Amino acid sequence: PSATGDDATPSTATPSTAVPSTAATTTVDPRPLTIVFGGDVHLDGPLATTLAQNPAALFDGLQPALSEADLAVINLETAVTTRGQAANKQFTFRAAPAIFTVLREAGVDVIAGANNHSIDYGPQGFTDTLSHAAEARAPLIGLGMDAATAYAPYSTTIRGRRVAVLNATDVLDGPFVTSWTATDSKAGVASAKNTERLLAEVRAARSGHDTVIVFLHWGVEATTCPSTRQEDLAIALRDAGADVVVGSHAHRVLSSGYLDGAYVHYGLGNLVFKTSSVEGRRTGLLRLTLEGRSVVGSEWLPARIGADYTPALLDGADADAERRVWNERRACTELTEAPVA
Repeated sequence: PSATGDDATPSTATPSTAVPSTAATTTVDPRPLTIVFGGDVHLDGPLATTLAQNPAALFDGLQPALSEADLAVINLETAVTTRGQAANKQFTFRAAPAIFTVLREAGVDVIAGANNHSIDYGPQGFTDTLSHAAEARAPLIGLGMDAATAYAPYSTTIRGRRVAVLNATDVLDGPFVTSWTATDSKAGVASAKNTERLLAEVRAARSGHDTVIVFLHWGVEATTCPSTRQEDLAIALRDAGADVVVGSHAHRVLSSGYLDGAYVHYGLGNLVFKTSSVEGRRTGLLRLTLEGRSVVGSEWLPARIGADYTPALLDGADADAERRVWNERRACTELTEAPVA
């Protein structure tokens, strides 16, 4: 993607301190920006073997959509470590450090790391995750050694336009709400449960960027309609200055649309994920076209997770059928298919 090419300036900070960078150019190219979003990625079970033996296969089925975008963002739902002690919870995920290089080579520009599996392998696993991201020069957001770095946006200049991407989780298991949340003196994740802190970061990003994006881990598992909390949070983020609010967690595809000046997607579904259900295997990429603060085009690129748990884009009648499902699911939201004049 051109966000890592000659016409853009990614953040030069280490991934755990994704502070805004200094723009390399003030020339604005009038072409709109294309930004692609994908859902949950983990490397459990057979996917760990694929990562070790045939890593390119993990994202081959999503090409060229990922690599051709100006910016591509996904959620990495795992600790990245070979060490640490598993947390006392039902599911714990970890992946080999190679995943960061694989994501970059697949065309992923920004990795959202704030979710309910970020610290599955304790403080050791968490610091390993940050270190491995830094070594791979992979922009990992939503995590940090303190709140300032965890909540900091990824900031980049693409063809003269300043874009900020913030990340936070609204999903944390009860015992971990306090222990996993970053504070001024403690490492952890950016938590949307500290709503005022997140809104303050969005307002700060708004003042220095043409486009502000918030990628959340939010919602209720196995549901295809947004929760009241999601709807309320989307409104608050829009009012704080977010132009795009997207996210995942439900392991289901929800719909998206316009919310009086912002564009919202309530659930991107799984992306690379060990799942066996029909709904769990339904997936896709959201491709948005932006001119400054305005989303002037949106497209759902349907995909399906196969028997090897990797996704492949659909075409023809299969893709049309999945787009119909995606559009129908907008009926249980307050979103509109087109901007309201």
